[in-house]
Amino acid sequence: MKIKKGDKVKVIAGDDKGVVAEVVAALPRSNRVIVEGVNVVKKHSKPSNANPDGGIIDKELPISVSNVKLVDGKKEKKSAKKNAKGAKKK
Repeated sequence: MKIKKGDKVKVIAGDDKGVVAEVVAALPRSNRVIVEGVNVVKKHSKPSNANPDGGIIDKELPISVSNVKLVDGKKEKKSAKKNAKGAKKK
């Protein structure tokens, strides 16, 4: 898996298609990543010692790594290499 925590990615499939955000966590064993602000669900929690009021919590769930594309911060440019005679290589 080439995507790591802190990388900028673009979501290419699903409800949040087109969103560019940062990877919060990478889960290589399951080929999934958690992306900031993507695939957010509401989780209802019971009152506990840690959260005495309980309530509704927004939680980001992982998405498949195949649904994201690594985005470079620099502008993408096409490069055509030329050989010694000036002809383009394929």
